[in-house]
Order: sequence, then structure tokens, then C-alpha cells
Amino acid sequence: MSEPRKHTEVAVGILIRADGALLLSTRPEGKPYAGYWEFPGGKIEAGETVEEALRRELHEELGITIGAAQVWKITEHDYPHALVRLHWCKVHAWSGEFEMREGQAMCWQQLPLEVSPVLPGAMPVLEWMAQERGRAA
Repeated sequence: MSEPRKHTEVAVGILIRADGALLLSTRPEGKPYAGYWEFPGGKIEAGETVEEALRRELHEELGITIGAAQVWKITEHDYPHALVRLHWCKVHAWSGEFEMREGQAMCWQQLPLEVSPVLPGAMPVLEWMAQERGRAA
């Protein structure tokens, strides 16, 4: 009997600009799903909180320092390469200039997104964001 797959814990930042646009970036070459659009973030290391991991990852990937970030939603997605538990945090404040430190592309997008393909694990969150916007309109 095979061992159950362990979750990889991931902190994900939904950066939201004042006009409501969302920041997406592409997965770097050499990683699974390279070229797919995703929200930035990365693995939570042992002993880190979600906010600490997100702060570290966004600095490493994008060169920015974020303000406060609290977990908004938690989802799971079973990719062929990893079973991930995604800790989604809305981020409204950051400082610094964006630098794509992993050679990725970035863009600001309003809903519905115009970029594709988007990482499958992001789909539920995009639907929730669209529903929230629909209620706020």
C-alpha cells in the first residue's frame, strides 16, 4: 500500500492595486507548469508563519516588501507533481520596485483575466474574487 501524499504548504499573495487590478506572473522556466500565469508566492518553510513565508517569497521573487497579510482562504489542489495546500492572502500595501528576479513575466489584470493559461489551483480563488466584485458592484 502506498503512503498518502503529503501536502506542500504554500503562501500565495493576491496583490490588489487601488483600481482593483490583480498582479499575476508566469511560472519560471524549469518549474512544473512553466509559462502558466499564477499569483506570486511559494513554499512555507519549517517554523515560518504564512505571512513570514509570503513576505520572504515576494521579496525573493519580485523585490518588494509587503504590508500586513492575513489568510483569506485556504484551498487544496492535487497536481501531478505535488499535492498543495494554498494559503491565499490579500495584499493591498507594498513598497519597492517590482523586479522579476526569476525571469518571469508579470502583468496587472482586471477580472475576467485576459492572460492564459492560468494555473489550475488559482481557478477557485478567481471565481470567489469575481463573485465578491459582483456583489460590490
